[in-house]
Amino acid sequence: MKQHELKPKVGAHRRSRRIGRGNGSGRGNYSGRGMKGQKARSGGSIRRGFAGGQLPMMKALPMLRGFTNIFRVEYEEVNLEQLERFRKGSRVTPAVLKEAGILKNEKRPVKILGRGTREKPLKVAAHRFSKSARAAIESAGGSVEQI
Repeated sequence: MKQHELKPKVGAHRRSRRIGRGNGSGRGNYSGRGMKGQKARSGGSIRRGFAGGQLPMMKALPMLRGFTNIFRVEYEEVNLEQLERFRKGSRVTPAVLKEAGILKNEKRPVKILGRGTREKPLKVAAHRFSKSARAAIESAGGSVEQI
């Protein structure tokens, strides 16, 4: 087989439609572009979001730009300094935090963050811990339990 004998498989290569070659071809006259107007002209394409010169929806409603991640998990954040009010050795859970008035929304999962210092050993149970918070609680002699 020589290079000039190479051909694609049968049915793999479709010939392109020759439009604008007279009415006898079935694709004459307006050549599939309809009648007059911007989209019938050469180079006549309208960019996405164009509203005919009127202020586009994207500019008029800025709050609709971007997207909302429906899988995002919002945590109630509690810092170490807020845990100082509990007695030494006590067990701190989301229910205890709600009772103490630290949590606003008890339906959200709780994350303990590392701002503040830890002197008392506490048993803290929460859904998430930052690395610094976990280290501070354990260095003070307390324990961490992930719910």
